[in-house]
Formats: sequence, C-alpha cells, structure tokens
Amino acid sequence: MNRKIFYFSLLSVAVASCGTVNNKQAVGDFEYAQQKEATALKIPAGLDKPKQVDTFFVSDEINHEGPVGGDVDVRAPSLVLPIAASTRTESTSAAAKVWFDQVIDDDDLKGFILKALKGQLTTDNVELKQVDDEGLVFESDWYNKEVETGTWPFKSIAISESIRYRYTLESKSHGRSVALVVELLDYLKTDAAGGSKVIDIIDQQRAEMNMLNEVIAQVDFQYRLKQQENRLLRANQTFVSLGENASGEPAYIVEMDIELFWSNLPLFFEDHGFSITDLNETTKIYYVDYVKPESSLWDSIWGDSIQVIDLPNGKYQFQLEKMAEKSVVTLYDADGTALSEATLEKIFKVMEAGLSFKDVF
Repeated sequence: MNRKIFYFSLLSVAVASCGTVNNKQAVGDFEYAQQKEATALKIPAGLDKPKQVDTFFVSDEINHEGPVGGDVDVRAPSLVLPIAASTRTESTSAAAKVWFDQVIDDDDLKGFILKALKGQLTTDNVELKQVDDEGLVFESDWYNKEVETGTWPFKSIAISESIRYRYTLESKSHGRSVALVVELLDYLKTDAAGGSKVIDIIDQQRAEMNMLNEVIAQVDFQYRLKQQENRLLRANQTFVSLGENASGEPAYIVEMDIELFWSNLPLFFEDHGFSITDLNETTKIYYVDYVKPESSLWDSIWGDSIQVIDLPNGKYQFQLEKMAEKSVVTLYDADGTALSEATLEKIFKVMEAGLSFKDVF
C-alpha cells in the first residue's frame, strides 16, 4: 500500500512539473545571452596579418531593443484553417483573413457568412454591432476570460483578460467571393502586476486567428446543416407521379429536366434488368430488352436483393416528352401499345424509386 502511494506521489509531481512548463520560452539555459563578443586579435607591428574567413560572420547591426534569451517568444504563429467548403487563404497576407467562394447558389453568400458570424457570437454569448451603413463592418462586445486560483471558498481571480474584435467583409464585384477579416480592436489585462492595454504581437496574432477559425468552423457547420435540410427535403419530395402524355396515354411524370433525365436513364436500365438495343436522341426514345433479374442466395443473405419490376420479359420502348420543367415518360410494349394505367400503378413503387435517382444525386 505504501509503495502504491509512493508511485502515485511521483506521478503527481511529474504531472505538476509538466503543467508548469512555460511554452513561450525555449528549453535550456540562456547563458549565451550574457556572453560578450571576443575582442579582435591584435597583430604586433612587423608581423603578417592572418587570413580571416567571414563565412559565418554575424553582424552586430541588429535591433538591440528586441527580446533576448528567455524573453524570446518561441511559439509558432497560428494559421488560418480553411476547413469550410470552398475557403481559401492569401499566402501573401499575414492578416487573419479568409476568402469564401459560393457553394449554395440559392443563398446570398455575404448573408450566409454574416448569419454564421452572428451564430458564433450568440453561442459565445457576446453581442455583435454593425458600425457602418453598408453592413460590411461589425464589432463585438467584450470577450472576458478569467483565471482563478485557490479552492472554494477562498477562490480569487488571478488573471482577467478582455478582448474586442472588428469583423470586416470584403466582396468581389460578382458577389460569388466574400472575404472575412478579423482584427483585435481593444485589449485589457489585469493581474497581480496591475492593468495593461498592451498585448504581445504574437498573442494578438493568435487571438485573431483563433477567432477567425471559430467563425470558419461555424460556416462549415451551417453548410452541413443546409446539406442535411436538402437531403431531408429530397427524401420527402415526390419526384415521380402518374399522369398522361400529350396524347392522353398513361405515363409517368418526372420532376426533372428532360435532358438530365435522358442522360441518366441508362443508369436506371442497368440497375433494373433493361439493356439498350437502340435509341433516337432526336425523338427521345430508348429501345430496350427486358429480362427480369433474379436474386441469388448470397444477395438475400447480404441484403442486396434487387427490386424487380413486375413486367413480362420482352421488348419495350421508353418515350420521353418535355412538359415545362418536367419530363413525361411513356412505356410501350413490342407492339407499340402504351402500358395501361393499371400496369403502371402495379409497378409504380419500384419505378418511382428508380426514376427518382435519389441514390445518384
């Protein structure tokens, strides 16, 4: 038991030691920062001066006001993470900026990004204010972060940080590309040393990038929500119905442009036992042979049984007609007689699923 307590004590000390590492500072000592430059070698009069190689010479003409040794912040700068669809960065810019390109054609891109921005700040419980007349520049209220020390009921706030951001939207003239720029507007920090409104340049850059990445993630989330809505809408939408062609014969009405429907019908034929023997693209007729497909034992075991169209084997014609933005498809037998309404109703379930192409688009 004592041995276990000893091991747990060592583990606790190790974890505590890891938690106290300053990730802003390089590991090791900084004695090199105190070293003085060696004085130049003085050659007595009458002796030849030795040859000097300046391959590794380091000039002393540098900014001596900058951080040295332990004061150097070694953290890598944060990067923009363009995880949302059709986002891109500018390699020549160090600003917290990202470009969004149009993904959803029926939505205004700028309005979509602004909705995501408002959604992110609502999640953060921070107010967003418009500060210009064009609706392109916005400012946030204060983001507040506090670090507490001690244990209840003796807790106290050791560090308090508050940040405000400015968000600027830039749009291309065609409106299909919109940029979002995030800038740190105000900063306030209070700790044991007092209050300060000055932020380290690396901390500022990291704060701006982190804020921008939060908004990009929110845009990506909104895209996914939109895709889910479209899938649900498509799943519940009726694409195929019974009707009549221009001659009054029973036919299927398909909610699809005739050119798109024509080009995708071979996929339907391939999956349902039809083979194309001829076609007339001008009159939009497919001539097909139908052989009722058979499901094997393995298909039934793996759940891959084929949905069979209950028609006799033989020759058929699929005649397409245009009806506004829809397509009309009439099925004819080998004698050129349109299949009856009763037959179309009998096979409707399989035909509706196949002609909707829900598994294709």
